[in-house]
Amino acid sequence: FRNTVYNICGSKQLWGSNGNVFSFDELQEHPENVHEEQEAEGEGDFKEGTLEDGRMGPRLNWIRKARWMNSGFPGSEELSRDKNSVDKVSVLQQQILTLTEEVKSQKELVKLLHKALEAAQQEKRVSSMYLTATEDKDRLELVRHKVRQIADLTSRLEALEQEKKELEQILTLRDSHIQELKEHVQLLMEKNHAKQEVIMTLTEQMARDVSDPLQEANTVTVETLYKQQEEIEHLKDDIDAYKTQNQFLNSEIHQVTRLWTSVAENEKALLMKCACLQARNCQMESKYLTVLRKLQEAVPGLPNSHAELVKNLIQEALQWDVKEEAEEALSFELNTALCPSSEYDEYGFMTVPDYEIEDWKLLAKIQALEIKSNKLWSQEIVEKPLRDRWNSIGELNPCAELKSLIRSGIPVEHRQRVWWWMVSRHCSPVPGHYQRLLEQSRSTEHPACRQIELDLPRTLTNNKHFSSPTSQLIPRLRRVLLAFSWHNPAIGYCQGLNRLAAVALLVLEDEESAFWCLVYIVENLMPADYYSETLITSQVDQRVFKDFLSEKLPRLMAHFEQYHIDVSLITFNWFLVAFVDSLVSDILLRVWDAFLYEGTKVIFRYALAIFKYNEEEILRIHDSVEIYQYLRFFTRMITDGRKLMNIAFNDLNPFPMKLLRNRRSMHREELEAELCELEQIKAAYVKERAEQGP
Repeated sequence: FRNTVYNICGSKQLWGSNGNVFSFDELQEHPENVHEEQEAEGEGDFKEGTLEDGRMGPRLNWIRKARWMNSGFPGSEELSRDKNSVDKVSVLQQQILTLTEEVKSQKELVKLLHKALEAAQQEKRVSSMYLTATEDKDRLELVRHKVRQIADLTSRLEALEQEKKELEQILTLRDSHIQELKEHVQLLMEKNHAKQEVIMTLTEQMARDVSDPLQEANTVTVETLYKQQEEIEHLKDDIDAYKTQNQFLNSEIHQVTRLWTSVAENEKALLMKCACLQARNCQMESKYLTVLRKLQEAVPGLPNSHAELVKNLIQEALQWDVKEEAEEALSFELNTALCPSSEYDEYGFMTVPDYEIEDWKLLAKIQALEIKSNKLWSQEIVEKPLRDRWNSIGELNPCAELKSLIRSGIPVEHRQRVWWWMVSRHCSPVPGHYQRLLEQSRSTEHPACRQIELDLPRTLTNNKHFSSPTSQLIPRLRRVLLAFSWHNPAIGYCQGLNRLAAVALLVLEDEESAFWCLVYIVENLMPADYYSETLITSQVDQRVFKDFLSEKLPRLMAHFEQYHIDVSLITFNWFLVAFVDSLVSDILLRVWDAFLYEGTKVIFRYALAIFKYNEEEILRIHDSVEIYQYLRFFTRMITDGRKLMNIAFNDLNPFPMKLLRNRRSMHREELEAELCELEQIKAAYVKERAEQGP
């Protein structure tokens, strides 16, 4: 320890072992008083600084050291003789700085000595532990401990070296970046210098240019100044005139805007009034035609002159062009609502049915007028707010609001998107599957191909897209049906699928989308075996429907039983093709909107609603033949789709799906038992005939 101190301090005297190495703080606090203490204290302080053991204290050492360092500086008397007070103060400040540096060096020395002392003490403790250990085992453990410490320190050293290398690399990168920045700064400085030169050049040139006009301005005559001032006055007058004109034009624009707003409101009111008048006119025409129809039925009992007059009136009414209306006064938006005024609607269905029977032609015109009247009345009240709600819907998500909107009917501009969303949500179309089925149908003829060809000309004959064999959608419908027959070999093809696929093709337009819509209806919405060879589930639904008809409309069901009317002869086709060719196109598509979203329960609701809609008319008929004849076309007489929808979804509640499933299960068991019994009877009959022989 002493050797280390001597190596650091050289020939400087060591402090006593009992002295405090940190006793120089007092000196540091008042370094400017060192010189005065040297002169005041003298030898007395030396004696007082001596410690009890005969060694000098740290304070005495510092005093002596200060005297030694001050011995080389001039005394106060010499300073007073040679220099003024300012020089004396500067010398004293220099001494203070020198002593302060010395104190700092002594502090560093003390820190080094303190660290060396701690290391020596640690080494002493370890050596003592090693020497005091009585057994080799303990000494070995101490050695192992030291080895582990050495290994730990070695690993730390390696980590520090690695960190040092990384820091050096980072420093190198930063140096390179700094060098690049310096080069960039140098470049910018050069550019700046060049621009400064350009600015100076331009400034000098501008100064020269400015000085020349100033010299010329002195030569401008008074006459020129007067002319310029007069021109300025004229320009001010023009500005005032333009301001006045601008204010006038602004007021005119405001007046025109108010007039335009008033005219637009009046036009809207007139359009509404025109629509109401047109609706009333349609109602009056409908009532007039109804009266003619009643007279037509009573023609055999009228005199010849009256009968001839009635026939002429009927012929004149049949020649009326229902389409000729005052559409010029209606806006485009209102015209879109007057679809019945055209020969075909948006999907190509005839607005006025072309009945072959002469007596029904008048009925078709009455029906068209009533449909048109209902649309005109509901356009502003129902259809426009409903269309606004649909326009506000972005991404489709199942919810109660969407269900209510779909039940109310999807607008034409949104129907394709919503239908495909409902189909793809449950069906999960497979890309490329439809094309593979088409290739298979081209390479191999399906057994159902002949039946499909027979049904194609009979598909939607009241639609211009399927009315003739050369219609544009016939080949596309053929491909969809053939693809489905290969897709579902268990069903193949069943009569009625052509109508389902045709409606899907009209709305979705794309062949593949129509194919997946057909798959969705047959395999997801309809129960199993609905289109099988036995049509067993379809027969079950007819029995279930009779149960619901007895519960919801008991008077009507009793009337049917009284005259032995089997409603399944009428309703079986409703369920099989979801009312296609039974309802007018506008109501049919509303039914399909709800059917694709909610399932077959919608068919039951609308079937019951159709009978309730015409219940009073049916109850007034007391002949079975007339009832059957009325049931053949009474669905075409439904013209108020809103009323039918309210009956289906409000008046017939409650209508739980659980009840429908239970009824289906019960009647399916009964029907299967009956079919099994019939099979047994048939087998017994065949066996009996075989035993009897030829």
